[in-house]
Amino acid sequence: MSFKLHKLLPISAAVVAFAGMATTACADQVVKIGHVGPLTGGSAHLGKDNENGARLAIEEINAKGLTINGQKITLVLDAQDDAADPRQATQVAQKLVDDKVVAVVGHLNSGASIPASKIYSDAGIVQISPSSTNPAYTLQGFKTTYRVVATDAQQGPALANYAAKNLNVKTVAVVDDSTAYGQGLANEFEKTAKALGLKVMSHDATNDKAVDFRAILTKIKGENPDAIMYGGMDATGGPFAKQARQLGLRAKVLSGDGVCTESLAQLAGAAAGNVVCSQAGMAVERMDGGAQFAAKYTQRFGHPIEFDAPFTYDAVYIVVDAMKRANSTEPSKVLAKIAGTDYKGVTGQTTFDAKGDLQHGVISLYDYKDGKKTLVDVMKM
Repeated sequence: MSFKLHKLLPISAAVVAFAGMATTACADQVVKIGHVGPLTGGSAHLGKDNENGARLAIEEINAKGLTINGQKITLVLDAQDDAADPRQATQVAQKLVDDKVVAVVGHLNSGASIPASKIYSDAGIVQISPSSTNPAYTLQGFKTTYRVVATDAQQGPALANYAAKNLNVKTVAVVDDSTAYGQGLANEFEKTAKALGLKVMSHDATNDKAVDFRAILTKIKGENPDAIMYGGMDATGGPFAKQARQLGLRAKVLSGDGVCTESLAQLAGAAAGNVVCSQAGMAVERMDGGAQFAAKYTQRFGHPIEFDAPFTYDAVYIVVDAMKRANSTEPSKVLAKIAGTDYKGVTGQTTFDAKGDLQHGVISLYDYKDGKKTLVDVMKM
């Protein structure tokens, strides 16, 4: 009896070992794609919207099945919170590098994307921002830096042109929140406004944590401008518009995509009706796959998109498209294929110029009628 057991043990061990090897050989390779945006603070709802878009893409790709170079792949979203803070952005960027992500979709804010981009560049990892619009982001000479939206060099002029030609604005006051995004957008607007012959009455700065704008607005009320340009996010832009209304200012409040969200109607209340804002991309309702995407998003997450979710969704698919063309999940090989991207997704056709900017950008303009965000114009740049 003991002899038979002795003879069988090596055979059993061999069978178990072989089974383990077979399981290992058949196991999917886990590939991480990073996503970064503010998940805490005043812009957390926008960061979560971006994350949801990326998550939806990854869930779809995994459900369909992905094979690269003969190996089955399971994608994992490595989602991080930068709180829209430049210092925290660099910390989470380093964490994603240490986590060995193949690519990063993010950050949301220009003020976070710009400092983080140096870390991704040093690591040779592609970074595709779905929403950072400051031109400086792609003017640093990094080969890793891309975006899938238009820039403030397009958005600011579009706002100024619309104000002058459609709203008959002759005089304007400018306010920014002192961030890379808010200041950059306000400066681009001001430059074009002056070129169009608009009189810029003043340019004031606040900060992205401000809640009381009455001192600045009281000063502006004395200037009596036709419009006020606000460079910032909706968490401050909503109260800014509301306080302007409370002080009796009749000037239109102009702003960019940071303010131009579904949430603004709640943040500004009735004052949202006095806001005209731009977004650095095609309106969802004008996207070829926009209606279908919006329905999928709402079904999956239980609420409508804010705006940028389709861009994070497409950015994930662009990374996977590069992986397929590279036939590799190595970051350096994926990066090498990104520049040649020619991808048709929900947001339209994506190709990049030599800097990593989106070619053929589009600016959409909105106002808020009866608390509902409403498309009023689209400008192709």
